[in-house]
This record gives sequence, structure tokens and C-alpha cells, in this order.
Amino acid sequence: MKNFIKTSLLGGLVVMLPITILGFFFKWLFRLVTDLIQPLTDYASRLYPFPEIVADILVILIILLSCFFIGVVVSTKLGNFLHQTFDDWLQKLAPGYRMVKEVVVQLLGSSENSPFRNGMVARVKIFGMDSPTEVTALVVDRSDPDIFTVFVPTGPNPTSGNIFHVNKEQVVLYPNVKLDSTMRTVIACGAGSGELFKAD
Repeated sequence: MKNFIKTSLLGGLVVMLPITILGFFFKWLFRLVTDLIQPLTDYASRLYPFPEIVADILVILIILLSCFFIGVVVSTKLGNFLHQTFDDWLQKLAPGYRMVKEVVVQLLGSSENSPFRNGMVARVKIFGMDSPTEVTALVVDRSDPDIFTVFVPTGPNPTSGNIFHVNKEQVVLYPNVKLDSTMRTVIACGAGSGELFKAD
């Protein structure tokens, strides 16, 4: 009976906790966004007699549509030229802008050099061939035929990690393993790695 109660309670927690945490996360994110757009929401509320929540949603939709429209414009030759000109001007005006932009581009995977877009999944003996220890890594560069540059993400946050330059003999590539599946095992602090690499 005691074991049954314990198992049932843990089973319920496993189901409810992720949902609750996700709910709190979206609530926090929504409040963060609505605080940032509060001036626009107030302006929309003054123009139209909408409830505040409706004004918030309307402003968010307008921002998303604006992002989509800007993305379409930037994909044209003229738009790309204007974007590059504005980018160069902004980098001179605010030196920290370039670093922030590069971080965002890498995280979103929209850069051609982003490891989250082009990196190949591998298992790497970072301590040398004599050590049995291996890590999950992404091969991000191979400027030298005998040297691999690998990014080893840290769990549960795969966007942080360490960079290593290792001999090719220390790297076992898994070209059939998908990046998103690998990132899920990193977020889960390694859980599921056995099945991930077995599948290859």
C-alpha cells in the first residue's frame, strides 16, 4: 500500500510538474513582453475601448507581423543593402550591438556558421585516446585536416559549453543523428543518450 501511494504520487508529480513549470514560464514571458509593450498597449487602449488583455494581444500580433514584414523586405536586394547600411551605422554608434546580434543569430541558428544549424553530432574523447571518457559534442569546424574544433554543450542549457580542438582520431562522427534529438538529451542532462547513439 505504501509503495502504491509513493508510486502514484511520484507519477502524478511527473505529469503535473512539467505542465506547471511550463505554465509559470509562459506567464512570466507574457508579463515580460506586456511590460515592454505597455506604452503601445496604453496607446491602443486610448484609441479603442479594448480590455487591456485584448490590447496586449493586438500589440503582440502587430509586432509579429512587423517582424515578418521586415524579414520579407530584408530578403530583397534593396532591403539587404539598407539593413547592412543601418547595421554598420549602429555598430559604430553602439559597440556592444555587434556582440548581442551575433549571440542572437547563433542561438536562433540563422547564421551559416551556427553550430545549432550546421554542427555534426559526435562523441569525443576529450582527454585523449587513452581515456575511456567521452562527451557528446558538435563538430563546428575543421580548418586543419587532422584537427576538429568541437563544441561541448553543458546540460541542461545547451547554449553554453566549452570549445575544444582535438585530433580527428578522438572524434567519432554520427552523421545520422539529428541535432534537435541531441539537444534534447543535453537538456535532459544526458538522459536518452544511449538510445540516441544506438539509433545510428
